[in-house]
Amino acid sequence: MDSAEFPDKTTLFRQEPSGVTYRIPALVYIHPAQTILAFAEKRSTSKDVDAEYLVMRRGLVANGSTQWQSMVPMTTAVLPGYRTMNPCPVYERESQTVFLFFTCVRLHYTEGHQILSGKNAARLCFITSKDNGTTWSQLTDLTRSVIGHDIVDWATFAVGPGHGIQLHCGRLIIPAYAYFIHRSCFSLPVPCFTKPHSLIFYSDDGGRSWHKGGVIQKLVTGECEVAELACSDGTCQLYCSARTGKRCRAEAISQDSGGDFRESYMCKALCEPPHGCQGSIVGFLPPDEYQEEENSIQQEEERCGKENFIRKSTLSWLIYSHPTSKKKRVDLGVYLNKSPLTHGGWTHPWIINKGPSAYSDLVTIEGYGGFGCLFECGIHNAYEQIAFRQFSMEELMCGLLRC
Repeated sequence: MDSAEFPDKTTLFRQEPSGVTYRIPALVYIHPAQTILAFAEKRSTSKDVDAEYLVMRRGLVANGSTQWQSMVPMTTAVLPGYRTMNPCPVYERESQTVFLFFTCVRLHYTEGHQILSGKNAARLCFITSKDNGTTWSQLTDLTRSVIGHDIVDWATFAVGPGHGIQLHCGRLIIPAYAYFIHRSCFSLPVPCFTKPHSLIFYSDDGGRSWHKGGVIQKLVTGECEVAELACSDGTCQLYCSARTGKRCRAEAISQDSGGDFRESYMCKALCEPPHGCQGSIVGFLPPDEYQEEENSIQQEEERCGKENFIRKSTLSWLIYSHPTSKKKRVDLGVYLNKSPLTHGGWTHPWIINKGPSAYSDLVTIEGYGGFGCLFECGIHNAYEQIAFRQFSMEELMCGLLRC
């Protein structure tokens, strides 16, 4: 592909000569303030066990472009004796509050050690900001009040990573996953029966109290994100996209805003590299001109007797970002789905970063009809930098047409 086909990117976090590495991108857009907050983990090396604390950059959106301020450490998102991991922000509209969720993991305890021992070393925590990310509250630890006694059956857990969402009904949702201990022997876990499953945490009172929601039990799934789907009958459904180690993505649908995920399946149209990779999802209502075009296509299908009741019931579209190779983490692509309740309705990807690429997070930039993507990338490996690309609906559609 010609380099002109790729949108310009801005590097927000760059690996340092000392070995300090920035990983695990997350985004949230604050529409009233036209501000984007970009988060990442600062690590002494690229390894998970060497995570230290979270960092942030604020971006001010004007005239369709974003001006970024300097990087700042999240000094209140720390728990003594723990490393801070997996940023997962969400914006609450009524109180105009940003909730930044994350997981604090006891120092020197790896994920593998927790799975083998069955002894969880993670805490569920958050901080908040009421001034668009300028200042932040002290840390709140929700582990005991939200997970409670269930923690004895979890070898470990984490939120996101990536963004949470607020539904039209006001419910706040934080995606997460946990390693469930399905079988024990003499009070010790049997590691081959300790499997990850995606789930959500939610709040129905603006973030004052939080609860554990639905779990995708039928499939082995890990890191996930969710999106709300508006339907033509006035109802909404919750879509979940989750990482697997099965060379393809998992999808699940909840009809009760995340209380239960009864429908789950493997999506062959979306590939995973070996061991999988995190991916990002956002839902949105397409501009009128695209919606009108889609309606005319549906009307023609009905006239020809090609009815598709599932497709007609969904007003929302989805975009999804993820490495596009089945073999390794390279060539980050953006996929579009105009009929999210139809299995396999994804387009071929528009490649927005050629070469090593890994984790990413998407955001819709309301008011500008566009999107932002924060992603890991590099020349020699995918963890050399975290870059941001901004693109319009028109650029997305044109890019998909060239695929």
